[in-house]
Amino acid sequence: MQIDGQCQCGAVAYQADIDPERVSICHCTDCQTLTGSPYRVTALCAGEKLRLTRGAPKVYGKRGDNGQIRFQHFCADCGSPLFTSGEAGGPDDWGIRWGSIRQRAQLTPKRQIWCRSAAPWIHDLKGLPGRPMD
Repeated sequence: MQIDGQCQCGAVAYQADIDPERVSICHCTDCQTLTGSPYRVTALCAGEKLRLTRGAPKVYGKRGDNGQIRFQHFCADCGSPLFTSGEAGGPDDWGIRWGSIRQRAQLTPKRQIWCRSAAPWIHDLKGLPGRPMD
């Protein structure tokens, strides 16, 4: 599936070819800290399937609980998370952050990882009152 996206301010934009079956939710504590939310949704792809079309992200590297370094790619202007990549450089070692993808409504997560770190209330949201926002 061809997708495109950008950061919130538009300084960094991209196009990519992804497999919609490779969208996942990560509950790890690093993703929780980086997003300020209970989990992160990512579409996996090979690095050669991702093309920057405007600007260049800033990159930050950190060793995760699994011992591997993950590089976080984000907009230096607005801070929007865009991609993640790893030191191993495998064929599916890049992840595109779901919130930056224009076609995100078409991408439903197919699996969850690092579930032991999941917020204990994460599956009990249906009973919460909600309201549509304008």
